[in-house]
Amino acid sequence: MTHPILDNANSRMDKTVSKFEQELSRVRTGRASVALLDAVRVEYYGQLMPLNQVATLKTPDASTIVVQPWEKNMLGPVDHAIRAANLDLNPNSDGTVLRIPIPPLSQERRRQLARTIGLMAEDHKNAIRQVRRDANQRLKKLARAGEMSEDNEHDLEGEVQKATDSHIGRLTEIAARKESSILSI
Repeated sequence: MTHPILDNANSRMDKTVSKFEQELSRVRTGRASVALLDAVRVEYYGQLMPLNQVATLKTPDASTIVVQPWEKNMLGPVDHAIRAANLDLNPNSDGTVLRIPIPPLSQERRRQLARTIGLMAEDHKNAIRQVRRDANQRLKKLARAGEMSEDNEHDLEGEVQKATDSHIGRLTEIAARKESSILSI
């Protein structure tokens, strides 16, 4: 059964799962990944720009990220932006590129990251539950206004619950995969 309220709820839940996946890609796993630098913004001619729009980002090996600014005079601002992003990364400059060593994670740091991932997952699960609440309230409002039968309202509430369960299951699975990859490194 499809209905605009159900479609809207599914769309919002999908966006919540996508946002969670994006946030997880920024969690440091001990392996070099240019996704770690997605949140870094660099001042470029008076505007804050994403790092990947002012420099080339590469991972030549599993423990190094290389950042090569497109303009040599941007080396300093790029270095400053990476250090200011609170990612616990310390770029080394050779005058043309920045090499960012990714240190291996300690066991305590791995456990801390796993807890953080669990908290992030719970926040996103709550966001999905809020979407469910919004959809159910809109359905009840339509039923009270006489624009929908009670049977139809209950059927749609069941569909909203199925979508909620499915999306929360996806979040749980994604979080578990990330946690196990961090703890098993």
